[in-house]
Amino acid sequence: MKNKITAIVNQKGGVGKTTTALNLSYALSEEGKKVLLIDFDPQASLTVALGHNGENICNIQTLMAGEIEESKVEGEYVIKIKDNLDLIPGTLDLAGIEISLVNVMSREMILKQVIKKIENDYDYIIIDCSPSLGMLTINALAACNSIIIPVTPEYLSAKGLGLLISSINKIKKRINTNIEIDGILITMMNERTNLSKEMIKALNESVEFVKSKFNLNMKIFESKIPVSVKTGEAILNRKSIIEYEPKNKVSEAYQYFAWEWSEN
Repeated sequence: MKNKITAIVNQKGGVGKTTTALNLSYALSEEGKKVLLIDFDPQASLTVALGHNGENICNIQTLMAGEIEESKVEGEYVIKIKDNLDLIPGTLDLAGIEISLVNVMSREMILKQVIKKIENDYDYIIIDCSPSLGMLTINALAACNSIIIPVTPEYLSAKGLGLLISSINKIKKRINTNIEIDGILITMMNERTNLSKEMIKALNESVEFVKSKFNLNMKIFESKIPVSVKTGEAILNRKSIIEYEPKNKVSEAYQYFAWEWSEN
């Protein structure tokens, strides 16, 4: 599918959104797909993980401000990471955009307007969202046509998942009828513990409850991303885990997930 625009979303932090955005993008680019990463989190973890600083260069905040002010942005704002993989960096200043958006007409659509100018250059655009359900995440959901929800086995609250799905449903009805939830990706899985198995069972029950409540066809991906210290090491070395240690179990899991997600 051409121009797949995917938001990686969860209002809870620490569930592997940035790691998933980075490694999914890297795996797709290795398959010859043209991929753009957008760091849409004011913490700018994705930008830092790729060895860049978005502060003194054109970044996603610059582009959003340009759309709000209807002014042309001067300078390059896309960083080439490797063949087939580009980045629009994030910055702490992005937090200020949320305040600026309060009085802007069609404020939910600003990111969509930014993406519209470049979407035909890419097969996949992947948006790493902030851990909130604020105006930035609403912009991401208004701009995308697909959603991946990463969760850890510890995050089993049907209430928390229900809150996220409820927000997505409202946006689908009122702002963007084209969005689909591709599925839930379990991250940081410790397969050897009985506790993890119990948590997976509980997560399945939570998902079934949410599917029934919102009348959704939503799945848990077959791929499960295991926990590994190598994931943190890779980020410290400014690399994806796939580049840092290709034979690692996390690398193989993300490569399988890229295939499962893109082929189905």
